Amino acid sequence: MLALVNLKARFGRSDKSFTKLLVLLKKMLPKENTLPKNHYKVKKILCPVGKEYKKIHACPNDCILYRNRFVEMCKCPTCGVSLYKVKDDEFSDDASKNNSRLAKVCWYLPIIPRFKRLFANGHDAKNLTWHADDRKSDGLL
Repeated sequence: MLALVNLKARFGRSDKSFTKLLVLLKKMLPKENTLPKNHYKVKKILCPVGKEYKKIHACPNDCILYRNRFVEMCKCPTCGVSLYKVKDDEFSDDASKNNSRLAKVCWYLPIIPRFKRLFANGHDAKNLTWHADDRKSDGLL
């Protein structure tokens, strides 16, 4: 599942297309397979595994991220486009937080939990630090 989610992210597949792919794969596998049938179920399995993430609101034109000093803004100070969209991908200037969807959201995967997960196993940690511990320093590559 993790490899499939990585492919989804790498090639920018939508959630709908990913669900269709899962349905197709599920039909191809034997009846007793445990592959989830949609993207939502895959996320429910992967998120508790330690895939922590933060959602950061962004300008639809990739001008800014709405964080730090921009966190309270509803319009991009660079291009003037609203943070929210209403119907059919039209951006609204007077959209309220209650009835509109965010135009763009970035998922940030913090590095510290990922490093903690990598170094949790002693054998893996030894392999990850070989360049600092065991490498010969003879001036050659």
